[in-house]
Amino acid sequence: EFDYCCCHAAMALSADGFETIMINCNPETVSTDYDTSDRLYFDPLTFEDVLEIIEREQSKGDVVGVIVQFGGQTPLKLAEGLEDAGIPILGTSPDMIDLAEDRERFKDMLERINLRQPQNGIARSRLEAITIANEIGYPLVIRPSYVLGGRAMEIVRDEDHLNRYVDEAVVVSGSSPVLLDSYLDHAVEIDVDAISDGTHVEVAGIMEHIEEAGIHSGDSACALPPFSLSEDMIQELTHQTIELARALEVRGLMNVQFAIKQIDGVDEVFILEVNPRASRTIPFVAKAIGRPLPAIAASVMAGANLKDRYTSPGKLNHIAVKEAVLPFARFPQTDTILGPEMRSTGEVMGIGRSFEAAFLKSQQGAGNKLPEGGCVFLSVRDADKTELLETAQLLSQAGFRLIATGGTRSFLTSRGIAVDHVNKVLEGRPHIVDHIKNGDVQLVINTTEGAQALADSFSIRRSTVHMKVPYFTTIRSALIAARAILTQRDQGVEVCPLQQYV
Repeated sequence: EFDYCCCHAAMALSADGFETIMINCNPETVSTDYDTSDRLYFDPLTFEDVLEIIEREQSKGDVVGVIVQFGGQTPLKLAEGLEDAGIPILGTSPDMIDLAEDRERFKDMLERINLRQPQNGIARSRLEAITIANEIGYPLVIRPSYVLGGRAMEIVRDEDHLNRYVDEAVVVSGSSPVLLDSYLDHAVEIDVDAISDGTHVEVAGIMEHIEEAGIHSGDSACALPPFSLSEDMIQELTHQTIELARALEVRGLMNVQFAIKQIDGVDEVFILEVNPRASRTIPFVAKAIGRPLPAIAASVMAGANLKDRYTSPGKLNHIAVKEAVLPFARFPQTDTILGPEMRSTGEVMGIGRSFEAAFLKSQQGAGNKLPEGGCVFLSVRDADKTELLETAQLLSQAGFRLIATGGTRSFLTSRGIAVDHVNKVLEGRPHIVDHIKNGDVQLVINTTEGAQALADSFSIRRSTVHMKVPYFTTIRSALIAARAILTQRDQGVEVCPLQQYV
């Protein structure tokens, strides 16, 4: 994703008359090709190496500035040091970058512009972590400060789990604090990408996540435009994004992650995170709306006016779905359950006239082909049983045979849905893993809660990966899959070139 951004930025700046210099140490990228930029430095992205390169270039002529927005978090961390060394930073200022990342400064800014975020705190010791956790309440999300890809991030559900996390995952100290946030259970997560020239702000894309909040945004499928949000909610998200861009004095790209949670019957918007840089969703948004966002952002950072470079695509007559590509087949001992720590190694895009058609294509692209018939295994936690009803009814109407473990089967049969019984792994053979390995199961829907339930269902998840059986671990994604299967059966799959949509 960042390679895409760097290439388009270099080409746009060249077209604007600038000489472009790329610093990249990854040989597996297009941005390190000989013809992408005027000069390429194949060196590590450390402060010393980058400063030495800039000083060498300054000896040859004027360096207009350095762009740090397109390489993810690593170059962003160099911005403050480079500015202190007298190097001009193009785009959002290092001070505003720090404001977005410094939890306490960011919290003060949100209070000033009257926007909400989940209850949170910063702990610099075990005792402080326990005290803050009790104030916020469980469950909560905990992570080290300034992490990449959600590394060492966990959803903690009680004090014992918190103590295990502090013992095993991180060292908590004054110089290495941990961040604690209230976990918004059953919330819908939203990604928003925007572009600004410091005065004018344009919201390029609002993406609704298919998985619930709590799963890393890089692992969650998402749809653009949103498939279930009201027009009023879309307007509210747009308003809050513009307020944030102005408060952070963004020049270039910005990504905002929101969560929408229903509280007392009212949808409330919470800000999870703001990144004043290109996000991994930028290439997806650019393809979905037909606008070269990194190229426009690069020109804007170099002094162009946003209104001269960006035209709104208006209301889209298609929908695009981004799906993560997960590498579990290559790691036989790794659990496939998704959480706040990123697991995916790539992504694909499905595009169609309807949300279901786009979702179907995204699953096929990710190697997760949905079946048109056969047997579906259902086993969900008690909290999900009522929500499972619609999915089970759709699959039953589509002609699938349903099998389930005891509790799930009893619930569904009491609601008039025909379901056959299958043993859990601990209940003796033939059990569900035997059926999966024998090729008798074509789709698995399984939600779990608690450490013991997760451990008990590990063999189910691994056998689905081995047998290439589609597997859904949230009710929301399972329902969407069921609707996509019906769309596939009733309408087939339309194949068109990208240009026909955008």
